[in-house]
Amino acid sequence: MNLKFCILFSFFVRNVIARGGYRSTSLSSAADLGFENESYAGSGRHLIEENQSHHPRTDIARGYMTNSELERAVKEFGRRCSHISRIYSIGESVRGFPLWVIEISDKPGREEPEPAFKFIGNVHGDEPVGRELLLLLANWICDNYKRDPLVDLIVTKVHLHILPSMNPDGFSFRRRGNANNVDLNRDFADQFFPWNNNEDARQPETKAIMSWLREMRFTASASLHGGALVANYPWDASLDKRKNYYACPDDGTFRFLASIYSKSHYNMSLSKEFEGGITNGAAWYPVYGGMQDWNYIYGGCFELTLEISDNKWPNAKELPTIWEYNKMSMLNLVASLVKTGVHGRVFSSDSGRPLPGLITIKGINYTVKTSGTLADYHRLLVPGERYEGMKFF
Repeated sequence: MNLKFCILFSFFVRNVIARGGYRSTSLSSAADLGFENESYAGSGRHLIEENQSHHPRTDIARGYMTNSELERAVKEFGRRCSHISRIYSIGESVRGFPLWVIEISDKPGREEPEPAFKFIGNVHGDEPVGRELLLLLANWICDNYKRDPLVDLIVTKVHLHILPSMNPDGFSFRRRGNANNVDLNRDFADQFFPWNNNEDARQPETKAIMSWLREMRFTASASLHGGALVANYPWDASLDKRKNYYACPDDGTFRFLASIYSKSHYNMSLSKEFEGGITNGAAWYPVYGGMQDWNYIYGGCFELTLEISDNKWPNAKELPTIWEYNKMSMLNLVASLVKTGVHGRVFSSDSGRPLPGLITIKGINYTVKTSGTLADYHRLLVPGERYEGMKFF
């Protein structure tokens, strides 16, 4: 059977600061935001439970949405912005709280030959900034649709899925792990050590994410964390467990995506610890059973781990500023799915029917699959580079 290909090439410009790259000049240092470190460059991802706030534990949640308030906010968003969104749940936490997702698109719920992006917040219960920023992002997109060209591009050309809280139980307990005190970012299958490869033994929040990726094909994604200021990319570990740079097959593309976020941010790219505000995970410190590497290996999804505030649980008064610092980074990262890479569909030249296929590029040991129904593919690549030997199977 003969094949024919419908291919769209699109490249993202080097200057990733969108719409003039607005940067506030009213605050210019960590001290201005009330962060404990003098520099935005954090000393590393925190591995133990800790309360970095000087406020009493009973007060650190003041100004943050409770889980019930988050649920109401998600449902209210669905009612207010029903023309470009749908609300659904991918499962429940240990204690039975729904894992609510907001999908934003001009055709929500419909399969289209477009890339899909997901944001996940609150993977660690004591890192709640992401859940607040993701609701702000959704509402900002709703308010600026048909007003802002970048928002229009995202709504019409991407299916954006937002999970504000992966770990609502951990948020309730004000601790890193879930209700079973398991670190969800160590609960996925690992490429080096098969100690946790029994899917039945995983936490319900982890299994919900895994089922989500089996049902829906995401091109790229990002999870929002706290404790540093840096865009982290695969690999997150290595076989020898040493702290050394360990590149994945798409290292160049991941560096490009991480740089989009860092350079669009107010000052992430100015980090004194991480050159350009980005880091390879294994070079920072090894993580095994992490969600990021699992997405890339098993889900066909290019995921970043974004550390968006040095203070894991900053005073809620700082959230508007943190949002302004991250807004363009979040929007530009999602828009990059349209503005770079190779996109197309695979058809039968005999019948015109979509056909399943695999896309490979010479020199990159990674395969991208077409979708099952529409046979579309979205192969992210570094713009401006020369690629040879693109093959379809």
